[in-house]
Amino acid sequence: MNKVQDKFQDLVSEIKEQNRIIKEQNEKMKEDKAGKRILWILAIIGAVAAIAGIAYAVYRYLTPDYLEDFDDDDYEDDFDDYFEDEDEDPEKK
Repeated sequence: MNKVQDKFQDLVSEIKEQNRIIKEQNEKMKEDKAGKRILWILAIIGAVAAIAGIAYAVYRYLTPDYLEDFDDDDYEDDFDDYFEDEDEDPEKK
């Protein structure tokens, strides 16, 4: 009878050890799931940012530059003449 009790005790201790190992593995899997979830969120944010950056670059490339059409030489002459006339008037007085 002693042998049977000893074997039973051994089986119970092995089952307890296996349960402990299974619990540890479950905890690790839960941690891994949380890490994977964070990784997926960051990957999605990165993908959206990359698409937005590419869209902005294409927009800037395709949008015409309107400042090239603006010829400021036409306006500079009038502006300089206006102030030159005012400077000359006080000297004449």
